[in-house]
Amino acid sequence: AELADDALRMAIARRRPPGGCIHHSDHGSQYASLLLGETMREAGIEPSMGSISSPWDNAAMESLMGVIKAECVHARTFESRDQAALEIFEYIECFYNRVRTHSALGYLSPEEFERANWPEEDRHPMAA
Repeated sequence: AELADDALRMAIARRRPPGGCIHHSDHGSQYASLLLGETMREAGIEPSMGSISSPWDNAAMESLMGVIKAECVHARTFESRDQAALEIFEYIECFYNRVRTHSALGYLSPEEFERANWPEEDRHPMAA
């Protein structure tokens, strides 16, 4: 629960989501924890959980995890957990969000898609 809460707090600090933002997850105990629920309430985030045993609810996240494993993790040996965390963070923030194109986004990167579809004043800053 602490790891999920730390990740959510980091996302909130970096993106400053508007009230009413939805946090969708599976039924893992970390997502149903009081700690994460309190963080969501404080930030005005609405929790949402998919149906039990339904792979379709979390298909986008499962796809992301598969891409990260295939492009960043597999066939690699990390010296430490800290090195793995840093390299995965760099992959997501510097490559996946800013450079890697996605067919579901019209072959734009997530950053390009956001820039093209939301006015500057309505956008929330991506991680630096």
